[in-house]
Parts: sequence; C-alpha cells; structure tokens
Amino acid sequence: MKNKKVYLAIDLGAESGRAITGWIEEKRLKIEEIHRFPTYKVQIGKHFFWDAPAIFTEIKKSLSTIGKQEISGIGVTTWGVDYAFIDKHGILMSLPFHYRDSRTESAMLEVFKKVEKQRIFRETGIQFMPINTLYQIYATNKHSPWMLKSADKMLFMPDLFNYWLCGATVNEFTIASTSQMLNLEKKKFKPRGDWTYGILRKLSIPTRFLVDVIPPGKKLGTLSKDIQEETKTGKIPVFSVCCHDTASAVFAVPAKGKNWAYLSSGTWSLLGKEIDAPIINDDVLSFNFTNEGGYGGKIRFLKNIMGLWIWQECRRQWEEEQNKQFSYIELGELASKEKPFYSLIDVNHPDFFFPGNMIEKIRKFCKSTNQKIPETPGQISRVILESLALEYKLYVGRLESIAGQIDVLHIVGGGSQNKVLSGFAASATKKDILCGPVEATSIGNIGVQMIADKTIKNHDEFRQVVRNSFPLIEYHPENPEDWNQPYEKYLKLKKMSESFI
Repeated sequence: MKNKKVYLAIDLGAESGRAITGWIEEKRLKIEEIHRFPTYKVQIGKHFFWDAPAIFTEIKKSLSTIGKQEISGIGVTTWGVDYAFIDKHGILMSLPFHYRDSRTESAMLEVFKKVEKQRIFRETGIQFMPINTLYQIYATNKHSPWMLKSADKMLFMPDLFNYWLCGATVNEFTIASTSQMLNLEKKKFKPRGDWTYGILRKLSIPTRFLVDVIPPGKKLGTLSKDIQEETKTGKIPVFSVCCHDTASAVFAVPAKGKNWAYLSSGTWSLLGKEIDAPIINDDVLSFNFTNEGGYGGKIRFLKNIMGLWIWQECRRQWEEEQNKQFSYIELGELASKEKPFYSLIDVNHPDFFFPGNMIEKIRKFCKSTNQKIPETPGQISRVILESLALEYKLYVGRLESIAGQIDVLHIVGGGSQNKVLSGFAASATKKDILCGPVEATSIGNIGVQMIADKTIKNHDEFRQVVRNSFPLIEYHPENPEDWNQPYEKYLKLKKMSESFI
C-alpha cells in the first residue's frame, strides 16, 4: 500500500463492527479488513443501550492498528435512528438507547393523538416505525425530561463518533433523514437543518439541541491531538460520508442503467430504488414506504423489512440455551434439505421485533394461525427464509407500482452471501438477482471519501470501479410458479396478523 492513497472505513452494524482500508490499484478497488469487533449493547434493568464508549475504544484500536501508516481519510457509518445527547461541556450525558428498547412501544400512538399522522408523513416522507428517532425522543421526554432540558446537542451515532474523533458537532444528511424529524421536501442544507420544528413544538419537544445538517462528502476536520497521541497516528482527515450504513451500501451498488432496485441485506432488509426527489402520496403512506437521504441529494425510496434479525436471534438462542454452534452456512444447508413451505410467518409481525425467545415466538405464531409447528433448526430456518422471500415478493411488486419497472435486483451486504435466501428471492420475485459486493457499506464509505478527496472523479466513475473490482453472483428464477400458492397463503397470514399495510 506504499505510495497509495489509503482510506479507512469504520462500518458499525447492529451485530458487529469492521475497520476496512481501501485503495485504488490498477483501476480496481482493493480492500483489507484490519479489525473486527462486536458493537456492544447492554441491558440495564428493563432497558437496552449501546455501550458507545466501548465501541469507540474499538475504533481507536483500529487506528492503533494502522499506527504510522499514512492514511488519507477516515469515515464512520452506523445504523439509523439512534442518537446521543451531549451537555454544554461536551460530555456524553448517558449511554444511547438501543432502538429495540421497549420504552417506545406505545409512543407512536401517543404521538398520533397530538399530531396528525398524515402531517408527519407529508413533512418527512418517512415510514412509521416505533424505532424512529421522533418516537424515541418523545418517549425520552416523557420518562426522562431532564435529559432534553440539559442537552446541548443531539448527535446521531456516527455523528457522535465523528465528534469524538475530531470535535465536529454536526448531523450528516443521510443519517438525519432516518429520524422522521427532518423535512425532506426542501432538501436545503441551511443552518440548523430543515427540522420539523412545528411538529416538535406540538409534542413539547425542545429544539435548541438540534444542530446543522450537512451533506455527505465534506471534510469535518482532522483527528484531535488526544486521539493522535493515544493511537500513535497522524493528522488523518475525518470525512462526512453517507453516514447511514444503507446509504453507503446503496452508493456502492454496481448498477448500470435505470431499471434496477437494491436490497441491502443484513439484520434489516432495505428494499428500494434510487430516485431524484421524494415520492409522497397516499400509496406510499398506505404501504409504509420511506424517503431517506442519499448521496448528492438523491433519495433512497425504500421499504424497511425485518431482515435476518429473526434468524440471528434463533441462532443466538440455539447457541446459548442448547450449546449448538451453527454457522449461517450450516443453517442454510439444513434449511435447503427441509420440506418446502412447511409453515410461514409474517416476518414484520410486532412479536418478532423485540428480543427474547424468538424460537418460541415462531412456534406460537404458527400455532395461532393453524399451521404445522417447526421443531428443528432446519425447519425453523426454512420457515424464516421462505417467509422473507415472500415478503420481498410483496414489496417488489409494490415498489414497481409506485416507482417504476424493475429488471434486476442487486443484493448487497452480508446477506448477499446467503445462497439459499438469494435463490428463494429470485424465484419468489421472478427477478434476476445480482449479489455483491459483501462489504458494500465499507466500500461506499471509502468511495465517498475518495470523491471528496478528488481521488475519484464522481459517483458514476466509482460505480464502474466497483463493477471492475468485485465478482457478482447471479441468481435466476427457478420454478417461480411453485411460489404462487404459498404467496396467497402468506398474504392471508399477514391480514390475520394485522401487519398488512
């Protein structure tokens, strides 16, 4: 890597974090993972938090691994919606709440009693989920009002880490857009951002802690002297990338033409299209699609689907309670050997949202809907994966009806390695699928840094570099008619479970 411009991506996911370096060599992007670590979450009493200082310690370990090596930039991406408060002295006021914390269970309905649901949607264009920052802030204001009264600044998770790295106190556009507190129609990066001040006032939520919103691709500063001394590094520039991990993943999609969609597959499945302006109408509201920020003022029009979370929880449960160590590859192989369509679950049912005995929740759902009850890891895995594929089928159809034709579906992220699910998805949706790259979020993170640093000319050039650099695995529909009857059954289950929107 000597004499090459090398960039560092810190990619923090709901399960784990990665530090990945990237550089251009012979017109191809080369990447190298230098550190992998858990994204620490803790339960204290009934509440779930992110252990942000522990995560930041891992970020500093990543920098220490680099040491004296010359690095041209660093960028941080995380999941959306979660935030932290810092006080007037710049000190973190508490561990940030985890988006799966149960304090928001009733918050959404309480908010709708004070502000019309349609108004919130018209101003933000964002889908309704209890995890959205708006409902988290409302719940915090209800249960711990002192926090909002004492807060000097609110920073989303990547903004918090950027602040600790270089001292910048700003909110990056793509991450701020997930909050359901930002007015996307204006799309102007004016001082203090296009926050929905009217809605927040009606909810009695203070707004003085809201900071400037900036676009991705800006230099925020350089590593602080304290960080440089602690990690033995130099004055590395810190960039605002597409700080929401899905925005970075979409940035890296190696697509050509216009009639394509993406599925960023991991703990969540984000299914959507890249468009020029928000789509805000009755169909979007009815189907609960969302308009989130993208690179260059683009909009990521998408549906947030419960992804591999249910499977991840089952795997964790088998490991902790039964001492059964399964890799995802092993579970996929077990699933592939089971009887097709043994039973189905509504993957977006509220029961599956929060942690705790996921295996029993699946069995309970099947029993309550008069289906066979899956028992083995293979049966349970197949139920989850087939149900996910049918959910994709539903929303690919709805996405086409609103945003136009889809000829090919690009699956990126860790879930793109799941051969069984990818094959199911191709057959269920009747779409050709291209899988890869796996580390799309880190690749997109690095790409934004390269454009900001003028190593790459523009987004189109970077997507061409990605196409040249990483092999794509193709999946095509096989016996798609076999999915028609299960799909009708799946729709009936969703209506029964009251999540059919």
